Amino acid sequence: MAQQGGDHRRSFTVAPSLADLEALAEQALATLPLVFLARTNNIAIHVVDFPDEETEEEMDLDSPFDLMGLYRGVDLPHQSVQDIRTNLDAIFLYRRPLLDYWCESGEDLSHIVRHVLIHEIGHHFGLSDEDMERIEAEGPDPE
Repeated sequence: MAQQGGDHRRSFTVAPSLADLEALAEQALATLPLVFLARTNNIAIHVVDFPDEETEEEMDLDSPFDLMGLYRGVDLPHQSVQDIRTNLDAIFLYRRPLLDYWCESGEDLSHIVRHVLIHEIGHHFGLSDEDMERIEAEGPDPE
């Protein structure tokens, strides 16, 4: 494990692995209000190093470091029982851009992961940025 002890909130001694970020995402997910957790059980959360080339082109990224997370799916306000869904909704957390931001900002990595996760879940719910900020402020802090 890339950190001291078993607690993912401690300081890392080497760059956190994909598994480390998955654990941080799970911890962050557990801090969300139950009303949101009940409606997110069909969202897959993937942690990968970078967005794929298709995503880079689609999002018109200058660099793969420009995107820390992405929601792929149909947000709840636009879902219909008449639509045939072939893919689960998914949230992608991009490890290398997250680590880059973490190193540049000096912020706690668990806070960064929680912030990005809330933002991407907010897209699933069709929430505004203001709504997402309120949810993040109201939820328990993962410290």
